[in-house]
Amino acid sequence: MPYKSRLVLEHYLSPGFPCFPNRHPAQKLDNLAMNLKPPSDLAWRQFANQAASRTVCFHWMCGLGLLWIATSSPAQAQPGPAAQAPPSSVPSLTAETATGAAVASSPLQARRSGGVPKLPSDAGQYWEEYDLRPYTKGLSKVDRPQQAIIDWILRETGTDAWFTDPFGFVNADRNTLRVYHNQQMHQVVRDVYERFVNGTGAPQLYGLRLMAVGNPNWRTRAHALMRSVQAQSPGVHAYLVSKENSAMLLAMLRGRTDFRELSSVDLVVHNGQSQVLEQVRGRNFVQDFQPVQGAWPPYMPTTGEIKEGYQLQLSPLLSVDKQTVDLVVKCDIDQVERLANVSLDLPLQTGQTFTGQINVPQVASWRLHERFRWPADQVLLLSCGVVAAPQGKPNASLLGQGTSLLGLDRILSPGGDRADALLLIEYRGDATGRVPSAGGNTAQQPTSPLSRGRY
Repeated sequence: MPYKSRLVLEHYLSPGFPCFPNRHPAQKLDNLAMNLKPPSDLAWRQFANQAASRTVCFHWMCGLGLLWIATSSPAQAQPGPAAQAPPSSVPSLTAETATGAAVASSPLQARRSGGVPKLPSDAGQYWEEYDLRPYTKGLSKVDRPQQAIIDWILRETGTDAWFTDPFGFVNADRNTLRVYHNQQMHQVVRDVYERFVNGTGAPQLYGLRLMAVGNPNWRTRAHALMRSVQAQSPGVHAYLVSKENSAMLLAMLRGRTDFRELSSVDLVVHNGQSQVLEQVRGRNFVQDFQPVQGAWPPYMPTTGEIKEGYQLQLSPLLSVDKQTVDLVVKCDIDQVERLANVSLDLPLQTGQTFTGQINVPQVASWRLHERFRWPADQVLLLSCGVVAAPQGKPNASLLGQGTSLLGLDRILSPGGDRADALLLIEYRGDATGRVPSAGGNTAQQPTSPLSRGRY
């Protein structure tokens, strides 16, 4: 028999052949014999024997499969509660969830070791607790006074020292400061801790004076009275002036026609704590138009609000002997210089257009966040650069109210003029007995318990 004919017949006799898939191979032979030329007797007997062998093998395979199913899952053949349980070879997610076991295949599953872990000590880390009660007992009306200690520790050490190698952490409540780190970091923490605990516990008085000069050439005559110090913020110049020279500098500035002293305020603050002077208002403007059905005009203006004003945060810390002042100044100023009018052509159903006008704010912002250190017997003078100029007369608007907060409302002028803003900061000693209500309403505490961006 030719080889190709043999392959055709074997393929036809296979169980998976698409035509008549459920028929017995003998029936397939009968159908094939009706359509093809009958082969020789010898060839017919050979293929008949092969068909019979395949039939026997097929029945043997079916029998072995049924026997394997019956012996491998006996619980399914018996009715009762055991028949409801899943096979032992299949993992049960429900059973693991009920017992609280973690799924090992999940890469995001946290590993719970149980008990107290052994802290790393390869870099000489050790645990130490510091008593904060000598400092916090006098601040019963201050919310979370220990946060100031954490802030100043992070300013000295930086934040990376607590989130990278070597392993360490710092934590504090109202009574105890807990630190786990090496000897070098403990020494930095101890220095800050002593300035709070062993330093003064009485409220301190600082004098702040805000001024503006129309022309920055005031430095020509004042340069000999002050000493320049380094400042990191762009556009900011810092100077140190003795208290005697500061009186001469003020007299010289007051003799200029473009000089204006906006306000002077006494700031009462506990050592290391922060005080905030802020004045912010919302300014509304037309932001967009939305279509309105069945009304005229067919478009309704939608308004937006932008905040403008000031926030000045001061955090001073004295040394133990009161000879040095560390001060962190954070000042944020946002001013809407003008609202640019833009016309919009809005389509109507009649094919015509409706003209609407929106406003695009032009905002000027200024940021200062820096730390300064100077001797307590001198005065710090900050020149904030040429910023918005004060108005010629007091501002009677909503922002102009409350000028006791340094008169910050008069810094932003709607006319867009510019002037050199000056901030004079002077340490004046203990506030006890010098101010009627030390720690009163001269300034307010920060409202946010987190106070992000302190460092």
